[in-house]
This record gives sequence, structure tokens and C-alpha cells, in this order.
Amino acid sequence: MKLVVVSAGLSVPSSTRLLGDRLATAAARQADADVEVIELRDLAVEIAHNLTNGFPGKALATAQDAVASADGLIVVTPVFSASYSGLFKSFFDVLDKDALTGKPVLIAATGGTARHSLVLEHALRPLFAYLRAVVVPTGVYAASEDWGGEGLAGRIERAAGELAALMAGLSAGASGAAGVSGEPADASGGLVAGGSGALVAGVPGASGAADAPGGFDVVPFEEQLARLAASGD
Repeated sequence: MKLVVVSAGLSVPSSTRLLGDRLATAAARQADADVEVIELRDLAVEIAHNLTNGFPGKALATAQDAVASADGLIVVTPVFSASYSGLFKSFFDVLDKDALTGKPVLIAATGGTARHSLVLEHALRPLFAYLRAVVVPTGVYAASEDWGGEGLAGRIERAAGELAALMAGLSAGASGAAGVSGEPADASGGLVAGGSGALVAGVPGASGAADAPGGFDVVPFEEQLARLAASGD
């Protein structure tokens, strides 16, 4: 499996990168995953150009592909003005809108004081929920006083374990669904008929529907639209 770390740290050395590395080490150990790190400070100019002209540079395109193909993500940002940094947000603004759909994501942040710890819940978690990612329950915030403390190590291990479990479970589920049906699975768990322009609905005996394996009916998309129009929805 492939685990990608997205770090928005700006300084060298960076506490944001350090937190990302510790999370990645713990998660990779439990998930048996290869780790790739994306440093957003190296992509700042290309991100700005992409926002203004709509085209990613070579390095940015490589980073976007890495994120899209990852089995899991660890995203880490420093806290700026009680939220994630502009560079962090801009990177996810230039990703394909479906790149994170169903992808396990561990959120983390660093700051100078523990008073900013709620940034995980009021900023990062809503952002990745909007992007339809699967956000692990435990987020990790590291204030200056947390480094070297016992509590941080425990939070890192717990969050990494949750991410590793999600990565393993979703990977196994996707492989099983494709192996049994021979067709890809959609986000709701139903099957999408390849290239037929039809949806697989779980309503047996629908009018005009063709029987599909597993007791499901294949309902043409045009018929689905006609039903919605007739119902006034």
C-alpha cells in the first residue's frame, strides 16, 4: 500500500514535517505501507500559477497524482490565524474534486500553544469531510510544550493505528468487490455497470429493468431521470 504525507511546514527544520514523519513511521509500520512525502513549500509557486492559469506545473502534477493514487493520506499544517495555512488550503483547492473521495485521511496540526488545538475540529475535519474523504476519528495536534511529552506519543500511535486499519479495510473491501462482481463498486456499495450507461438499483422488478446478477436490477439512467421528473423531485 501507498501512504502519502502532505506537509505544509515552511521552516527548515519544521515541527510540522517532524509531526508528519512520526505519524507516517507509526502508520507505515502498522499498515506495511510505502511512504511518500510532499513538501508544499517546494510547490508554492506552481500552486499559485495553477490557481491563476488552471494548469499545474510538472512537480505539482506529480504531487497531485501521488495524492490521487494513495491508499491513505496524512495531512499536516501549521496553525495560521486560528486555522490551516493558506498554502495548505491552496494545494487542496487545485486537486481534482474527486481525488479524495473515500480516501482515508489522518489530520494533524502544529502550533505554539494548546489553545489552537480545536483547529482540527473546526477547520480541518470539515474541509476533508466536504472533500468526501474518510477522516480517522483521532486527530493529532502538537503544541510547543507537547514535544518530548508522553501524551503526544500516545496520540500518534492511536491515530496511526486507526489510519492503518482504515487503509487495510478499504483496500480489502475494494479488492473483494471487484473480484466477486467483475465490476467496480460505487461509493454507496452498489455496482456500476461498466460502459452501459445504466445504474444498478436494489429494487427488484422495476419496470423496463434488465435482471442483473445478485438479485439486482439494472435501471437505465434515462429511466431514473424520468421517474424523478414524474415525482416532481
